[in-house]
Amino acid sequence: WLTERHGYDPTSRPAEGAGGGSLGGEAATEKIAARRRPAGEEVRLSGGPVRIGPGPRADQSVGGGGQAPAATDWVRRTSAQQQHSVVPQPVSPPPQPPVRQTAPPVPPAPRWRPWRFRMSNDVWGTPVVAGGTLFVSSFEVHALDIASGERRWKTRDVAWALAVADGRVHAADGPHLYTVDVTDGTERWRNSLDGWVYSLDAADGVLCCGIRGGGVQLRSAANGAELWRADDAQQDYENPQSGPALVGGAGYYYGGGRLRCVDPRGGGLRWSFPVGEDVPSRPVERGGVLYVTAGSRVYALDAATGTERWRFDAPVVLFTPPALDGTATASALYVADYLGTLYAVDLATGRERWRGRTGSRQGAEPAVVADGTVLLGSGDTLYAFEAATGRERWRYTARGEIVGSPAVTEGLVHIGSRDHSLHTVDLATGRLRWELGTKGELTGSPVAVAGRVFAGSKDRCVYALDSFYGTAVP
Repeated sequence: WLTERHGYDPTSRPAEGAGGGSLGGEAATEKIAARRRPAGEEVRLSGGPVRIGPGPRADQSVGGGGQAPAATDWVRRTSAQQQHSVVPQPVSPPPQPPVRQTAPPVPPAPRWRPWRFRMSNDVWGTPVVAGGTLFVSSFEVHALDIASGERRWKTRDVAWALAVADGRVHAADGPHLYTVDVTDGTERWRNSLDGWVYSLDAADGVLCCGIRGGGVQLRSAANGAELWRADDAQQDYENPQSGPALVGGAGYYYGGGRLRCVDPRGGGLRWSFPVGEDVPSRPVERGGVLYVTAGSRVYALDAATGTERWRFDAPVVLFTPPALDGTATASALYVADYLGTLYAVDLATGRERWRGRTGSRQGAEPAVVADGTVLLGSGDTLYAFEAATGRERWRYTARGEIVGSPAVTEGLVHIGSRDHSLHTVDLATGRLRWELGTKGELTGSPVAVAGRVFAGSKDRCVYALDSFYGTAVP
């Protein structure tokens, strides 16, 4: 298709954006367990004979559904009606039935196809999906149409921190904070801050900024106006995982060995709780209870008052924030230490339910809980445990260290790895379904939404694939 209509040369190196709607020429796909897939058209990433279409254009509705053209005003006459209009009649013709106007048939919805978009610079971080658009950081913020892979717009500035909420994209290039519209990239406002923004959170019309050197600022997402600030935040672990955060309608940050809760609308400090100077992590709120990991302890605090309900002491330092499943009936949380021990802690009492063994860990990615299974990556292996009992169900080993957190959806687990591949395995069995090979390490974590999975690679490309079929078109 690209050769016939656009003169595309699969042997040439595409410029930025040339991969939109195309997966040809750069990556290799290994198909596993093909007998479980219906027969279909395969998108061959290594320059195979199957042509790759671009999918629907960006002006069509997101998600692959096109809009029907407007009905025309022409009238289709029957042969009898045409005869009456030509042959003169001696008397008045009998009344004719009303003429029906017929709309043309609605064309079938275009079929979505996997695509790849190549940037001119490195890709970093985890892609963000919002409103049918994929937002990717590659010096600038790029807004890619999910349906076609075409770029809708890009910013003119770098984005070291990024947050998308309420129809706006908020980003920081270091000392400057700016906001653009998600639909067309129009800049709404821009402010200069007195420091380097290393973390950015957005929720409920408020921006929470972590500033290097112990600064915290809350600002209005509408116009950037400052709502509140402090200069007593911790400075030893200035990264997005340990920086200030908006959780459950409140702002939280660590400073002076204490966890501090502030009013996000500028009302000041609500409460503080001593947690020590150990490695902090992002709190998790559920049902009015705040769960916090700090050092070797997990705390359960009343979110309104900061009153301690219980604490759990682990033998060694915990590196991960608490993980809970997505249901309202969750009864346990899961944390892991740097040795790779996974703990299941009862939400009501704080008592240990079980512990599982994995390999030693260097990253701070939390466990992932889905469909009664707890997933934890250690080194190059992903471990799956039964959430109720702690029994190990399976383990899957890649050819390189696992990057980020796995994405779980519809019974599938998508895993990024430093072996330059995206692996997709069955959640129930751990068996490999398909694998996408790229020309660089994967960046951030894969994102799975609505039957599609998105991943960035250090080969300067972002990939959009069918969650179940990979590069195949069923």
